[in-house]
Amino acid sequence: MADQEKTILFEQAPIPKAFFTLAIPTILASLVSVLYNLADTYFVGILNDPIQNAAVTLAAPVMLAFNAVNNLFGVGSSSMMSRALGRKDIDAVYRSSAFGFYCSLICGILFSLLVAGFLSPLLTLLGADADTTVATGEYVRYTVCMGAVPSILNVVIAYMIRAEGSALHASIGTMSGCLLNIVLDPFFILPQFLNMGAAGAGLATLLSNCFALLYFFVLLFVKRGRTYVCMNPAMFRCGKSIIFGVFAVGIPACIQNLLNVTGMTILNNFTADYSANAVAAMGIAQKINMIPTYIALGIGQAVMPLIGYNFASRNTKRMKEMLVFTVKLSSAFMLLVTLCYYIFAGNLVRLFMKNPEIVAYGSAFLRGLCLGMLFMCIDFLAVGVFQACGMGGKSLVFAILRKIVFEIPALFLLNDLFPLYGLAYAQAITEFVLAIAAVVVLVRIFRQMESATPENT
Repeated sequence: MADQEKTILFEQAPIPKAFFTLAIPTILASLVSVLYNLADTYFVGILNDPIQNAAVTLAAPVMLAFNAVNNLFGVGSSSMMSRALGRKDIDAVYRSSAFGFYCSLICGILFSLLVAGFLSPLLTLLGADADTTVATGEYVRYTVCMGAVPSILNVVIAYMIRAEGSALHASIGTMSGCLLNIVLDPFFILPQFLNMGAAGAGLATLLSNCFALLYFFVLLFVKRGRTYVCMNPAMFRCGKSIIFGVFAVGIPACIQNLLNVTGMTILNNFTADYSANAVAAMGIAQKINMIPTYIALGIGQAVMPLIGYNFASRNTKRMKEMLVFTVKLSSAFMLLVTLCYYIFAGNLVRLFMKNPEIVAYGSAFLRGLCLGMLFMCIDFLAVGVFQACGMGGKSLVFAILRKIVFEIPALFLLNDLFPLYGLAYAQAITEFVLAIAAVVVLVRIFRQMESATPENT
């Protein structure tokens, strides 16, 4: 185990070097993940069939629901691992990783069985109608009924590998599956090849996730004895401290994603009331907006191990310097992306579909969505700090505020005031309010920490 190198990274390396060592591979993996998600939309869009494109959009909440499990055991276990490393409690590191792996495996199996058993009512709940039910159902069968386990385990294992400071290996595993998916998509989707449409996109996703999972298994086998990620069944014990440590962070993160699914389902149902073209346009706008969203998530995931380690070791000064550096860098980037998206919205939507009505809808939707980017990045960083420090209660409060208090009511209100077009602005309004709250809470946290550890300030 290269403990000394990882200790230097967490404790002594200059802030920019520590940040970029973990952030560059993580953000690259996030960008490749975005390309992989855009690939489905792009190649299905080439068919110029709004029904096939709408099918991928309507299935998105189910795919997002995977993140509930990913966050429960991926975020929960990795946060526990980072804090245990900061305390030098190696046994807890092994046990928390084993707990996260086997629990996510069990949940993936249950997820597949439940969706397969209740597929018809689920499709109705997602907003599928007589035109889109068949295509949506075929996509869900491959990606969820058959693909839940590899999809969930990929993310959970990547989180745990990143928690020990091996961001590059975690990112290679993630990117390998995503790149394979991009290569396979045209062969399964397009009419000149297998002509499977949305179903082909689902099959490509299934195969690529299986490949990525195989990569992680081979990596952990090669690194056995030199990694903290443990899949030894003997270490899978439901001890009180491990369960509480993982669930204290994982459950709020899980609830946050379930609320995200609820919000997306409501948004898609509102959009579906207008037309299949509107649904397809909203799906394209959401996918384009995923680029900065995934970058913001990647930044948050990258700094979590550093924040959690230094929080546990009571190095408040280094923890604060890391967060301030991250906020400055990410805010400047998000402002630039927002400007580009707002100006070139029509050109970006036109890359996916040439239908004039869809381009018009999509441009309006994208301009509304992109206004929340800067605030979203600040909010994600704040939640990342809460998760890294084991402050699950604060994460839960922000999740409830984001969806139940602000965004979902805003969807109803804006849809009444500005039918269809108002829907895209609910997220921006929500993230703006939460960004203000995030800054206030973070300032209070650091003041409390500095009062408790004046020697580090």
